[in-house]
Amino acid sequence: MSTHYRHASEYLECLLQPQLDGLPSSQSNLEQLKQQLAAKLTHPSPKIPGGSRLTPETIARRWQILQAKPVTQAALADAQTLQQMECYRRNVENFIGTVKVPVGVAGPLRVNGLFAQGDYYIPLATTEAALVASYHRGSQLISEVGGCTAVLLNEGVSRAPGFAFCNLAEVGQFMAWAIAHQPQFKQCAESTTRYGKLTDLRITVEGNHVYLDFQFTTGDAAGQNMVTIATQAILDYIQAHSPIQPQYSFVEANLSGDKKASAQSFLSVRGKKVTAEVTLPADLVQKRLHTTPKQMVNYWQMSAIGGTLTGTIGIQGHYANGLAALYIACGQDAACVAESAVGVTRFEVTETGALYAAVTLPNLIVGTVGGGTSLPSQQACLEILGLAGAGNAKAFAEVGAGLLLAGELSIIGALCSGEFTRAHQRLARGKAAQSVAQPKET
Repeated sequence: MSTHYRHASEYLECLLQPQLDGLPSSQSNLEQLKQQLAAKLTHPSPKIPGGSRLTPETIARRWQILQAKPVTQAALADAQTLQQMECYRRNVENFIGTVKVPVGVAGPLRVNGLFAQGDYYIPLATTEAALVASYHRGSQLISEVGGCTAVLLNEGVSRAPGFAFCNLAEVGQFMAWAIAHQPQFKQCAESTTRYGKLTDLRITVEGNHVYLDFQFTTGDAAGQNMVTIATQAILDYIQAHSPIQPQYSFVEANLSGDKKASAQSFLSVRGKKVTAEVTLPADLVQKRLHTTPKQMVNYWQMSAIGGTLTGTIGIQGHYANGLAALYIACGQDAACVAESAVGVTRFEVTETGALYAAVTLPNLIVGTVGGGTSLPSQQACLEILGLAGAGNAKAFAEVGAGLLLAGELSIIGALCSGEFTRAHQRLARGKAAQSVAQPKET
């Protein structure tokens, strides 16, 4: 990453200025700076007892090393957390407690989908004021016109191991062998899971490197661990049977797009690909959002150009807001927001003057079993949604798309009507916000 030479010069000047009285020159300060930034070989602080051990003694030892105040320990290791600590064994290491994130409810959001049908109250965990209010407003607006249409278009989770060979001749021989042994790959992968199915293989060659992009369906689980274990079984088979052995290989070579926004998102699917749409009459847009369909489209067009100018992957307002809040509340892998928030929002004015709005998300990584979905508060949130347990992941994805559609309508409406800043001033109740919203009299 680069910086302008003026900024670099100013920064270096600050670093080399005397920091203590009595330093005669920048040279003296440079020596001090070297000492400050050099490796310190003194004995490190006590090691935290690691692993997934969840005994009261181990937890107490961890807190003893941290030397935290009793009030700090009580905030994380409260009585209920310690009573339920065993349920966290498979979800975290070096356990010391739980973090309490505020949860609000948006809705009802009416969804007319292939799998999601009905009105949904959606738990959202966030510390950002105005977020729940925005999704709540958009959800009610959608429900007022009979709901949004949401369709699951495709699903699949990939894992892409990489192999290095001596030359292209070996690459060609390996590819021919791998293509011929897809049935064996499928058998190996599916022997590791009751629910995962190997559905496709895509091959990418770069010089003497080969990437095998394995595509799986994962049932009602988000499936990242499932596909990793299944792919490792394929790698073990390759190492045992391939006539052309790679010089080295890795179970994931960064081609799958796991937890990263990537351009390939729109070419295939990772997780669940979902689209949702709604049409809002002009008078309802004016009544609820205090703007017009034309102005909403004007904003969408300008924001699309703005996103293009900055190299954004996809065109959307704030998918990450809704997804992060939904994922944290419902036990999803929050890091998957990095790829799940890739998508496209589109607004149009119809021939009748109404507003047509649609969102398309190619990478929703969601599940209703496994991972964090069985933890107490996360399972409770899924139960509020009515989507806890097996058989609900597809519906969960369609509800997620509807939620993001609601958020796009609300935030763009607020930006068009001039209410965006006022809403944050009014709902962010910190002292700073209050001082801005209600300045002192002079």
